[in-house]
Amino acid sequence: MSEYQVLARKYRPQRFADVVGQEAIVSTLINAIRMHRTAHAYLFCGCRGTGKTTLARLFSKALNCSSLSNEGEPCNTCSSCKEIAAGHAMDVLEIDGASHRGIEDIRQINETIGFMPTHGKYKIYLIDEVHMLTKEAFNALLKTLEEPPAHAKFFFATTEPHKIPATILSRCQRFNLGRIQYEKMCKKLAEIATDLELQVDNEALLTLAELSEGSLRDAQSLFDQVIAYQKTPITQEVVIDVLGLPSRETLFSLDEAGGKKDLTAAFLIAEEVFSAGKNLGFFLEELTQHFRTLFLLKNGAPVQGRNQKQYAHSAQIYRNDQLLQILELVTEATQTLKFATSEKTALEMLLLRILRTHTRVSLDQLVERLISLEARVAADTPPPPPEPKKAPPKPKPVTIPKVHVEKSPPPAPKTKPVTVQEQNHYDTLMRFAAKELNGALKTI
Repeated sequence: MSEYQVLARKYRPQRFADVVGQEAIVSTLINAIRMHRTAHAYLFCGCRGTGKTTLARLFSKALNCSSLSNEGEPCNTCSSCKEIAAGHAMDVLEIDGASHRGIEDIRQINETIGFMPTHGKYKIYLIDEVHMLTKEAFNALLKTLEEPPAHAKFFFATTEPHKIPATILSRCQRFNLGRIQYEKMCKKLAEIATDLELQVDNEALLTLAELSEGSLRDAQSLFDQVIAYQKTPITQEVVIDVLGLPSRETLFSLDEAGGKKDLTAAFLIAEEVFSAGKNLGFFLEELTQHFRTLFLLKNGAPVQGRNQKQYAHSAQIYRNDQLLQILELVTEATQTLKFATSEKTALEMLLLRILRTHTRVSLDQLVERLISLEARVAADTPPPPPEPKKAPPKPKPVTIPKVHVEKSPPPAPKTKPVTVQEQNHYDTLMRFAAKELNGALKTI
């Protein structure tokens, strides 16, 4: 009996055309091969399950393929393509950066990089999770990475590019892989279901895509788990039961309890979640998605793959500011609930806070009430009586202050002018007086 192979490995893309959601990067790589403008180092970065290692392997196959198609696709029939697909190619060395992160591992690469490839045209070093290398290992790789031999190429893959030194980044062509859209992921899962001859509802595929958060590998792993349940057709209820998700009815019952201001529903819903063994992380994700859908629907955004009538009814229960407040509460609880002493009590408090938003008055409502109250008070209050006209005050008599006039002193008496003879006589008397006075002072 052959060993079972999981969906993520069984349906790994073997051609560039099979890659989902990375059209711009695929076109760039194919054109580089056609134009013979391939660089010596490439960095593929992005979140998990988006195709980083897959693109590196496909690029390696295309570079060493002996029968490359006109569209730039590897043939998957030559010995090089088969060895790379099987994972034991001598010319393509896949290295785990988490377990081979020291300077000695990089030194071995530097010592063997000068050897020519055995079969293909290039000798390719594919280092996964390259951000795990030590600082010394990166420094040892710098010179070889900048000026490698013509037959050597480096492909790096990482989920945390910010941990890679800038000296390494500047020597690589960098490709940022985005998260895969829900529609493309659902289409890929539907193709897998068709190949396996399974009947799957679109809502079940959409639920799997939403839980995967843009990672196709996560969606395929969840799909593999649901298939093992062996119940067809696979509906949304089957996905909810297998993965331990809260049902839509539980979330809509929370909306109804909020509209009725029934706070006891918080304890009943928390008891239902824990008694059924539901995954608390999945429950918070579904809670976030539920209120996010209500907010988008209330603001005119379309809702796909969901019960339109139930969501439209629930959207009428909430206000926009209330939904934003609830989303903040759930986001905060997602980060703090894992550190709670009792997860059940913490969940009950979260649901109570959500229900209490229906009884709280928003700031906009308070402002509107104050404005209307001021208008009513102004309308009910009679205007004040007019004030009686006062007679103009009598002018006060003007008194002119008395001005004190100082009397000028009497004129000095006129003196007779002194003649020259009188002045000379006066000078002579003064000289004799000075001499007499000086002699008298000496005898004292």
